[in-house]
Amino acid sequence: MSFDIRKFGLLFSALFIFAATAQAQSAKEIQAALDAAYAKYRDLQEGANADYIPALAAVDSNIYGIALVTTNGKVYTAGDIASEVSIQSISKVFTLAKVMDEQGPEMVANTIGVDATGMRFNSIVSIEFSQKALGGPEMNSLVNPGAIATTSYVKGDTRDAIWNSILSYYSDFAGRPLSVNQEVFKSESDTNQRNQAIGYLMYAYGYIKSEPMRATDIYTEQCSVSVNAKDLAMMAGTLANAGKNPVSKKQVMNAENVPELLAVMATAGLYDDSGKWLYETGLPGKSGVGGGIIAVSPGKFGIAVISPRLDEAGNSVRAQKAIADISAALGGNPLAVKAR
Repeated sequence: MSFDIRKFGLLFSALFIFAATAQAQSAKEIQAALDAAYAKYRDLQEGANADYIPALAAVDSNIYGIALVTTNGKVYTAGDIASEVSIQSISKVFTLAKVMDEQGPEMVANTIGVDATGMRFNSIVSIEFSQKALGGPEMNSLVNPGAIATTSYVKGDTRDAIWNSILSYYSDFAGRPLSVNQEVFKSESDTNQRNQAIGYLMYAYGYIKSEPMRATDIYTEQCSVSVNAKDLAMMAGTLANAGKNPVSKKQVMNAENVPELLAVMATAGLYDDSGKWLYETGLPGKSGVGGGIIAVSPGKFGIAVISPRLDEAGNSVRAQKAIADISAALGGNPLAVKAR
């Protein structure tokens, strides 16, 4: 069954308006929610670091930081917001945003696709099943095949031009200049043979138009960008604020494209557990195997947690629990519209 991104996008547009008119919590209430979640899960030891990328296995598994940025530019934190991890798959959201801004959400829907694949994030079989002869495209930009293809659509005459455009865009979302963790980039580049195969297969089937290895290499570099919890919360807060960074006040993303982006996050943001996440929280979100998760309460706030211990699906254990608790305490679920 085909997923209509436009209809789902209109739903989130309506929710932007509803959420923006809802009564805001006080600063004391927001900080209390963060502090409670931090204390509740501080000693939780479930899960383990990702180890298929050697550099990720070496990251301090005790890092635990929470940050929340409201749409009026207030920043709240708890725990470790200084330590940085690699952004990993959370980067997919912002490269998708860039391509939507450059070429429109319709291009993404009609070329890469916006359907959940129902398979692992790095599945090669899903590429075969995505062929139009089989009723496709069952693909989206938040799984590796679709993400590498999405990166290939970023405009630029050279690799450097494309990369600088991506990094600058990420930095505008975060509100500060971001940089690449070169150790992680090298570690991923040395072990990304599966993604190279995915890049070539996406090229063979016409999703990538040229230079598949360049697209794969840039994709690998974007996953290696270093971020802390505050950076990620600012990026999520910018999406919550219709594409305008709530602190710098820069309109980073075209506001008209944000609902479609949130729709893809809602349906495919947390790997195999995307449905469970949406069922439990109602929040568009995205996780990365570096240990970060972002979530967006449209019109209210963006939230992020970093904790490298992952569950079997590849999602941070602490981050999922903390975000769910904080959102519940603050009424963040955009689907929980109360009767008047």
